[in-house]
Amino acid sequence: MKHSHRLMSGILLAACAAGAQAQAQAQAQAHAPKDATEATRAANRALLATLPMADKQSFDDARRGLVESLSSDQVIMGAQGRPAWSLKGYEFLSKEQAPDTVNPGLWRHARVNMGAGLYQVTDGIYQLRGFDLSNMTVIEGKTGLILVDPLITTETAKAALELYYKHRPRKPVRAVIYSHSHVDHFGGVRGVLSEEEVASGKVKIIAPVGFMEEAVGENVIAGNAMSRRGIYQFGPLLPRGEKGQVDAGLGKSVSFGTVSLIPPTMLIEKTVEAHSIDGVDIIFELTPGAEAPSEMIMYYPQSKVLNMTEIASQTMHNLLPMRGALARDPLIWSKHLGGALQRYGAKSDVMIAQHNWPVWGTERVQDFLKKQRDTYKYVHDQTVRLMNHGHVGSEIADVLKMPASLNQDWSTHAFYGDLKHNVKAVYQRYLGYYDGNPANLYALPPVTAAQKTIEYMGGAPAVLQRAKADFAKGEFRWVAQMTSQLVFADSANQEARGLAADAYEQLGYQAESSTARNALLQGAWELRNGLPKMPAVNTQAPDVIRALTLDMYFDYLGVRLNGEKAAGKTTVLNWQFTDTKQNYVLNLENSALTFVAGAQSANADATLTLTRATLDEISLQKTTFPAALQAGQIVVTGKREKVGELLGMLDTFPSTFPLIEPRPTH
Repeated sequence: MKHSHRLMSGILLAACAAGAQAQAQAQAQAHAPKDATEATRAANRALLATLPMADKQSFDDARRGLVESLSSDQVIMGAQGRPAWSLKGYEFLSKEQAPDTVNPGLWRHARVNMGAGLYQVTDGIYQLRGFDLSNMTVIEGKTGLILVDPLITTETAKAALELYYKHRPRKPVRAVIYSHSHVDHFGGVRGVLSEEEVASGKVKIIAPVGFMEEAVGENVIAGNAMSRRGIYQFGPLLPRGEKGQVDAGLGKSVSFGTVSLIPPTMLIEKTVEAHSIDGVDIIFELTPGAEAPSEMIMYYPQSKVLNMTEIASQTMHNLLPMRGALARDPLIWSKHLGGALQRYGAKSDVMIAQHNWPVWGTERVQDFLKKQRDTYKYVHDQTVRLMNHGHVGSEIADVLKMPASLNQDWSTHAFYGDLKHNVKAVYQRYLGYYDGNPANLYALPPVTAAQKTIEYMGGAPAVLQRAKADFAKGEFRWVAQMTSQLVFADSANQEARGLAADAYEQLGYQAESSTARNALLQGAWELRNGLPKMPAVNTQAPDVIRALTLDMYFDYLGVRLNGEKAAGKTTVLNWQFTDTKQNYVLNLENSALTFVAGAQSANADATLTLTRATLDEISLQKTTFPAALQAGQIVVTGKREKVGELLGMLDTFPSTFPLIEPRPTH
């Protein structure tokens, strides 16, 4: 139970990364990134010639309505004296021309994404941008404020609202709207209001149906793995610079502060619902199954403003985040966009979103929505078409190109999502990992396959010699594949690690997708430096821990059970929670841990009596299971040793584990 807080680590990526960034930057100096090769320079020059660089509209839109900029020198401080947010380190983006080490399209997007501060969208609607990965929208009501999406952390949300108050009347918050169930759209809520205000009924918290289950549940089961992979996706450990992290697509990066959550008091349950909130008419429309399982868009008819939240941003989005998730449905995503276009497009003067910058003008809003709609429909339909011709995901990803009509629009470029990755996500959604070739049903695992491959190819020296020649020719994709095999065959082969890092790096320099670039450069960093040394960081989010249902908690215990240790063991435990009046039976049999809610077994080996509050204290590492037993917070009757035996079978997951080299066996 000691490390059960790790079940929230996927949600708490920002907190997990805090403090490690400076250490990673210092370590990186020992193995500094390399320059772009001539092949990379040529690739980026060739790409530049195809891009609509004369189109400066995004810069104008991103600057429009600026009231006050967030200074690049300002540091928003978080807990324990650590910075929660700052734009320091991005000064290099002031140059118009892309350096050789950054894809020219991504460079342009990263520069537009530097817009930060308080912006007026129209009368009575403002946005705080550049305070976090996401935006916070402020709608002025009759007596107070309606806030949409209070960022990731309390520190950034509070600082953003204070900048608003510097220029506008200090009216109270009357409602907070969570547009969807991802942490960058709710985590800072306690920075803008208190739970007492909500409990008193003075403030409504509005969310789409299913919000709590999805907000807490998405990252529970695979949270530890998602957190580790999230570091690759967002690049928070990479130094900011022309050879490092330049952007995160939807924003600059993630904040490193305190994550919070106050449950909603009002759910939008119908597909379309109209409500008046503090005198402001809002049409809520549910858009489930696209960017998030629980999500909604909004139309503000009095202002003629359409808020597409996160199903339409200034970039192609992820169909499968590199951190991991269930593959999203681009077909239904496209239909949601088409529906919004039909219902709101002709009567919208402005379109905003909870990332990036707005679009002004009815015709431009309609054109934007059409292109977003057709982007997801095209990727879906063309992938499935080629799939039905018998092509596998990797083949389709290598040949599918966006049509010129879409490619000449900046908002359809894959600055956050990645086209090749999205194609594979569509394939996975329909057919899964298996490509139909029976040879791959029982393919060898990475280490064994690598060792046999290198052996067949004449040994590591011969492979290295050929890989160096291919690197010189600019064949970085193949070099990355083959040197990865060398590393998995022998992770101590420093020459192979170095060449693999060089190949990853050049691919990163060419990548249009910020997340692909971050992943490749983080992989290169770890090949050169080893696993990052993550310092002890407070990753606790009490609000989120308390929001876990007991079903989720016991599901996660099952994931932690070491099946080999549990072989041949049987245990039945009754759990009685005296404060919530909930009972559970936990059953270990056949190396599987199952439970029944609302029941007790007459044949239990032992009964544990405790409060849910005590369980939360253990999860938050404010106490331990043995200490709670000693203090009488947990009472065990029956065979106490069976409880200890079960706890001894639970694995503790490491916060960092290898991704680009062999993993320890378990």
